[in-house]
Amino acid sequence: MVAANREMAVYCFDTLVAHYNSDDAPPAAFDEGQHPLFVTWKKVVNGGEPRLRGCIGTLEARYLVNGFRDYALTSALRDRRFPPIQAKELPTLECTVSILTNYETANNYLDWEVGTHGLIIEFTDPNNNVRRSATYLPEVAAHEGWTKEEAIDSLMRKAGYSGHITESLRKSIQVTRYQSTLFTLTYSDYVSYVRATRGAAPAINGVKPGNY
Repeated sequence: MVAANREMAVYCFDTLVAHYNSDDAPPAAFDEGQHPLFVTWKKVVNGGEPRLRGCIGTLEARYLVNGFRDYALTSALRDRRFPPIQAKELPTLECTVSILTNYETANNYLDWEVGTHGLIIEFTDPNNNVRRSATYLPEVAAHEGWTKEEAIDSLMRKAGYSGHITESLRKSIQVTRYQSTLFTLTYSDYVSYVRATRGAAPAINGVKPGNY
């Protein structure tokens, strides 16, 4: 099984830097394969807790190189919850790459473990008969300190359901649980990696060298 690693996170930073420079990213330095994957960008401000800046991926298997290239940019620039990341924000960023594995159908909405499993929920909105779905990666519920029920309720809101959440509605949810491997890389560690492997720090249009 392919596990998330440093080179995948480096490639996501390379892809974003290349976008700002209107250039091509260096070739990826990791093995190809097909897996579901996510790219998460967070921003660290004044040494505080990293804040989500963009997170998009696919629950379907993708070739890793193309998948990380596409979702590095999509999550940075086209997550509708946030304005596009600007080049000047790069020094404050950290990137987490996730590869999803071990998809299993849960017996019910409580048949999973906080901190171990990510969730995909699917259900029919009783107010308009619309089919709704949403996912959280394995680290989300643990990071937020949620119980299983709180995580499920939050996922239903994420899916677009705005009505009253009843126990019978929770029991009607189809839950797929999964696990993931992940790797997080800060921008400063990315710069150190590039210096060590390529002999010079990355140059970015719109970012002064002294800022990183």
